[in-house]
Amino acid sequence: MRKATDTIPAPVRNVKSALVAAGALDTVRTFEDNVPTAAAAAAILGCDVAAIANSLVFELDGAPLLILASGAAKVDTALVAATLGSAKIRRASPAFVLEHTGQAVGGVAPVGHPQPIRTLLDLSLEGHELLWAGAGDHYSMFSITYSELQRITSAEPLRVR
Repeated sequence: MRKATDTIPAPVRNVKSALVAAGALDTVRTFEDNVPTAAAAAAILGCDVAAIANSLVFELDGAPLLILASGAAKVDTALVAATLGSAKIRRASPAFVLEHTGQAVGGVAPVGHPQPIRTLLDLSLEGHELLWAGAGDHYSMFSITYSELQRITSAEPLRVR
């Protein structure tokens, strides 16, 4: 459990800075209990699990691919690969995720990475007035609208399931 008096971890600071630099509001909230899954986050936030924008990192031809997907669904990698014209997409290893995002699996945010990452945005998230996304660690989340999330990530809207 993290205490409210603990210093802000570097990955969360990076997310906060990225939000502000992109002209978005810094809506990062940090919780005492960890929120490493969409279900855990939805329970603490009191929202539908489908309104959680999971940041899932995949490997596509050796490069990272970030898919912002609804917490209520599993990404159909075959569908995404076919849509992108690739033979195969595979789930990235924790080391690959950390290398490319600077964030650990379970706390990956849509922003705040060392370098821009090609990003896809699940079209099913568009049906929610407010989304919640990881903010760089297992204890932090931020709120944002679908259109603002698309804008700050330059994500390609796509059906991912």
